[in-house]
Amino acid sequence: MTQPVFRFAPSPNGLLHLGHAYSALLNQRMAEESDGRFLLRIEDIDTTRCTPELERQMIEDLRWLGLSWEEPVRRQSQHFADYREALDTLIEAGLVYPAFMSRGEVRARIEEWARGGREWPHDPDGTPLYPQDERSMPESERHRRIAEGEPFAWRLNVQKAMARYGKDLYWEESGAGPEGETGRVAADPTLWGDVVIARKETPTSYHLSVVIDDALQGITHVVRGRDLFHATTMHRLLQEILGLPVPLYHHHDLILDEHGRKLSKSRGDTALASLRQAGMQPEDIRRQVDL
Repeated sequence: MTQPVFRFAPSPNGLLHLGHAYSALLNQRMAEESDGRFLLRIEDIDTTRCTPELERQMIEDLRWLGLSWEEPVRRQSQHFADYREALDTLIEAGLVYPAFMSRGEVRARIEEWARGGREWPHDPDGTPLYPQDERSMPESERHRRIAEGEPFAWRLNVQKAMARYGKDLYWEESGAGPEGETGRVAADPTLWGDVVIARKETPTSYHLSVVIDDALQGITHVVRGRDLFHATTMHRLLQEILGLPVPLYHHHDLILDEHGRKLSKSRGDTALASLRQAGMQPEDIRRQVDL
């Protein structure tokens, strides 16, 4: 049997909080219980918001919790070539297209739609789906606009991708989704519409980089928060298109605040750094997250 491989993959764009502590500690515990490996990955494709100082603080917090991991650590910002290769595969297959609409143009389209008494579709996170007009844009116009330097993003033509690769997509879930979904879960990537796969200035996105990284690092078990449960549907489609292995998935409970809301990196009161300064010890954190 293949040795289990787990990973904790935070983004250094803010301070780690109790929710991150729970996910990291759970990954480490599951790795230890299965005689598996535990990896740390730095998801820093956003080179503007992710900073060396925040990464330093993040690693300090994780070591304070008692976590250890294999070296070297994979930093996404050092592997853009891997994502570019996958993007080129999608471009050559005709499964992505350059999308030029600005946020303001998308908003205007939605408002126009609403004036007709119709409701615009939204993705599982509540974000309006991107309009589909540019799927059929003539190649000559695409080339002209790109050559003129117009900003664009590469978006997946989910309708075309599903027609080729979307038959009987599913994943094995050992945790649970928002509605208690577990076991064999059917994947419906159309819920997300034509997601961004890469941007002009960054040859990847969260969806693309996470499936490439998991494959290259040999991740066998993806253990992460339930807020990413529905994202798995898009990850399964990309894995199918790119011929990547499919990990087992486990989506765990979220640590919520006193109002029942998901914790945010922008709130300092649950940041590990703040809790440390207040005198809490690693065992206090473990008790607080019930691990």
